[in-house]
Amino acid sequence: MRLITALLPLAFASLPAFAQDLTPEQLDAAARVYLGDADCELKQAVRLQAIEGRPGHFELVHKKARYTLVPQVTSTGAIRLEDAKAGMVWLQIPAKSMLLNAKAGRREVDNCQHPEQRAESATPAPSIGIAAR
Repeated sequence: MRLITALLPLAFASLPAFAQDLTPEQLDAAARVYLGDADCELKQAVRLQAIEGRPGHFELVHKKARYTLVPQVTSTGAIRLEDAKAGMVWLQIPAKSMLLNAKAGRREVDNCQHPEQRAESATPAPSIGIAAR
């Protein structure tokens, strides 16, 4: 019985991301993810969709590749979705999003904008009270 108890954490650690429960912080981040099509640099596109029946899990399609992503908590407020097995990371900030290949250490695609991001970047930033000349 002691051996089974000792091996139990190892068994759960090897479960795929979709089989593991997400924390409340991860689910909060998932609620702020922009879904749908994003137009990116060099006439590329990315599609991000929620996976039905798996709260907080997303499918990202870029070119012919598909990734299953889950939110990772950040200290900066940026939304970070990660497919740890494939080494892919989707970063979403207010002005743009980008797809990174963490294993290769490069950006796969940059300057992606969902309609909500285009609307936010078109809105002027709040002024600090200094008039432009």
